[in-house]
Amino acid sequence: MRTRAAVLEHFGAPLAVQEVELEEPRAGEALVRLVACGVCHTDLYTASGADPSGYAPAVLGHEGAGVVERVGEGVESVEPGDHVVTLFSPQCRDCVHCLDERTNLCLAVREQQNQGLLPDGTTRFAYMGGEPIRHFMGTSTFAEYTVMPEIGLAKVSPEAPLDRACLFACGLSTGLGAVMNTAKVRPGSTCVVFGAGVVGLGAVAGCRLQRAERIVSVDLSEDRLELARGQGATETLVGGSDAVERILELTDGFGADYTFEATGNVAVMRQAVESARMGWGLATVCGVAGKGETLDVVPRFLITGRRVAGSSFGGVKGRDQVPQFVDRYLAGEIDVDAFVSHKLTLDDVNRGFELMEAQDGIRSVIDFD
Repeated sequence: MRTRAAVLEHFGAPLAVQEVELEEPRAGEALVRLVACGVCHTDLYTASGADPSGYAPAVLGHEGAGVVERVGEGVESVEPGDHVVTLFSPQCRDCVHCLDERTNLCLAVREQQNQGLLPDGTTRFAYMGGEPIRHFMGTSTFAEYTVMPEIGLAKVSPEAPLDRACLFACGLSTGLGAVMNTAKVRPGSTCVVFGAGVVGLGAVAGCRLQRAERIVSVDLSEDRLELARGQGATETLVGGSDAVERILELTDGFGADYTFEATGNVAVMRQAVESARMGWGLATVCGVAGKGETLDVVPRFLITGRRVAGSSFGGVKGRDQVPQFVDRYLAGEIDVDAFVSHKLTLDDVNRGFELMEAQDGIRSVIDFD
């Protein structure tokens, strides 16, 4: 079949929206009609050429939601008509990582996915002339239709608007999960969240749901700090070089029980470590740093009991937990509407990157309908 897709052809160049060929799903795969897709920083990071593991040509996009159209042989967990959220971090439920509660980094298709291939080592996308186009993060949701492995699809309630549900495919779940899964924030705690984009706001919401007593949001934008208050922040700070000093003042010199970094800025990552409480403070790093950047931590901050953890997709086991997040949204516990700043068409995908670079709004969403 033919479908329109946004193809990364050259790093640093605009994505090329064009008609491409898409093969039918094979065993263990499903054909998904995309309804909505968020434009995420990871897409821009790859398109810019900053990602050392990036490849081209590829159909980008990973924060998607849609409807299953057809399934291949052996698919049992989804069927035509199901509403699904796409998962760049799949869950096979059988590998050693899926069976261990300590991680969500499924090993079943990791090697093939990192090469832009589906589990059988091939692609379903191709140019009209037959040249293969690789998949991105196992999802490729900057397309009207995509083919994905069954283990990369989370079946969600059909009551959820898909232009909201798509945010649980990446940014929002990452923030929520970092709080609930990685840090396991305790009720009554003091938390500091650096960054008030989708991930940071999701972390603020997660701290509220975990019943933290104090939730401090730190960002450079007053508009974003106002959104953080709407998600549950009890206090806000405009970020800067003196952020650690001001956080220590707010906490009587102790620091926070939990800090979360959601900016990708290594200087802010260091602030997250240094503003964590001596003895047991945990700094959770969610942001993706630039190519070649390293995190400098003075050893005495670790020797005195502070800990640092990384969090990929918030430690979320997607097929199990994303539907639960969506249900909590439907129950009114998570305000997703505030995250959607712009609605775009697929032809406007490069405009979505421009809005992101200008820090205009929180999330642009491509509406395929």
